[in-house]
Amino acid sequence: MSSFEETLPHLEGRTAVVTGGNSGIGFETAVALAKKGAYTVLACRDPKRAEGALEELRRRAPGSKAEALPLDLADLASVEAFARLLAERTERLDVLINNAGIMGLPKSATKDGFESHLGTNHVGHFVLSLRLLPLLERAPGGRVVTVSSVTHARATIDPDDFDFDRGYSAAAAYARSKLANLLFAYELERRLRRAGLRTLSMACHPGVAATQITKSTSLARLAPWLADILVWGNAVVAQPAHMGAWPSLYAALAPIPGGSYVGPSKLFGTRGVPAVTRSSKRSYDESLAARLWDATETRTGLRFDAVAAEVAGARAEAR
Repeated sequence: MSSFEETLPHLEGRTAVVTGGNSGIGFETAVALAKKGAYTVLACRDPKRAEGALEELRRRAPGSKAEALPLDLADLASVEAFARLLAERTERLDVLINNAGIMGLPKSATKDGFESHLGTNHVGHFVLSLRLLPLLERAPGGRVVTVSSVTHARATIDPDDFDFDRGYSAAAAYARSKLANLLFAYELERRLRRAGLRTLSMACHPGVAATQITKSTSLARLAPWLADILVWGNAVVAQPAHMGAWPSLYAALAPIPGGSYVGPSKLFGTRGVPAVTRSSKRSYDESLAARLWDATETRTGLRFDAVAAEVAGARAEAR
């Protein structure tokens, strides 16, 4: 266990979900949480890879409480099924880490018709977060941590062109989805506060970490400039995947205010111990965030106000 991970609090009695927990940063995040005693759920699309990851997690964290549950963020029926299944497994959720992501795909659509990058990286996590809010509210200090990327800084997004019908490129689609992650995370925090709920919403980025997502052959073909940056980053400044997990862990567990953005503190934010930092100016645009939120609600049919009312009603009944 690293010196940073040794500073993390003990997590016995707490529950954590990590999307994309079968590989890379997500797996290292799950291992660290399991080592600290959390009941850790790896939410993964591929059952075979999930079982392999779970076996390795148990080897590295002997005696830990962990399991893998199926989740395909590109299929909202799968997201809904995961939320129901988790509610059968646990009465509360302390940490949700929205880590899973895709990169470098040609123009394609999710099962529900969304452009693949935005549909998987943003829409899937939007629905998951809202569906799990009742469980998060049952935990004191529940947190949603959404993992973005430094690539968000060069992105733009037009909520009126939700499916990227104008001028598609794989690199722009990925960066756009990472900007959407931040707009979502900050807007979720604002709405949680206005609703009087206690769950906190955080965002983070891993810096430059050596993971499988940077090795995509489709990325090299469709977005060579981004692939070149990532290959250079891996060769020159990339930190191991377990260090790439540190910002997620810090955002999930450190005593920091809701709406914080966490990233590595060394070498221009590419590596090192995590700290609270700032994302791009555009990511804090509240008007843009509200437009994206409204567009996402309209396309999914899932309304935050309805979920918040459900949570408030359950809380009133429990008194």
